[in-house]
Amino acid sequence: MSGGIGMDIIGSIAIVKFPAYSTKKEKIKTANEIFKEHRSIKTVLEKVGKFKGRLRKQETKYVAGEKTKEVLYRENGCVFRLNVDETYFSPRLSNERKEISGYVKKGDDVLVMFAGVAPYSIVIAKKSKANKVVSVEINKEANKYAKQNVELNKLQKKVEVVQGDVKRIAKKFFLEKRKFDVIVMPRPQLKDSFLHEAFILSKSGTRIFYYDFCGIDEMKTIIEKIESEANDEGKDVKILRAKIAGEVAPYRVRLRVDFVVL
Repeated sequence: MSGGIGMDIIGSIAIVKFPAYSTKKEKIKTANEIFKEHRSIKTVLEKVGKFKGRLRKQETKYVAGEKTKEVLYRENGCVFRLNVDETYFSPRLSNERKEISGYVKKGDDVLVMFAGVAPYSIVIAKKSKANKVVSVEINKEANKYAKQNVELNKLQKKVEVVQGDVKRIAKKFFLEKRKFDVIVMPRPQLKDSFLHEAFILSKSGTRIFYYDFCGIDEMKTIIEKIESEANDEGKDVKILRAKIAGEVAPYRVRLRVDFVVL
């Protein structure tokens, strides 16, 4: 395959970032090469925009193969249906989802914020002995797929899908006195940390998995932010680990900070 091309594979769809100067003929040639190299791929789409906004939608254009943007994707013994333009999904976080499921203990009540089509929620529910997983997402289309995915994985009794803004839902849960043992926060790139919402739904012993984006030399700043916001909320926290969970741009990383509320 030609150099300078980035590609994500989600099930039978390849999403390709072509060089800016590529012609239509070159794109189709590359698509045919992809079909030869990856027999499971049926559709090639061109990535023409980044994930953006609170709904984290991206824009793709059809290049070759079956004309669809809906796909069935499998990972960690689970299956997910989604539309690659209408919902955010990253196959690169497959190991992250598996790793976090390993930290969930028997009987835990788990909250997943910014849950999308429910990959974290479903992998945690499937691979751990959690009591209940609550999956919150603002994007109505993503929530539609989340409900389908819960059914596809036969987890209707274990996963609760909630559509709405995390801030509004957190306030509702707080008034209902709902607290969680584990809170997973795979945040989009927004200014708001949403740590206030996590803290009001936590109790002593709650483990929080917080994702943020920063320069490779700014990781300490993220930890200091967590400690400062915890202090503002009257909470003490203990940082368990900080882990780079992938690069998002040159010298810019997705950081995961795991901490416990004391």
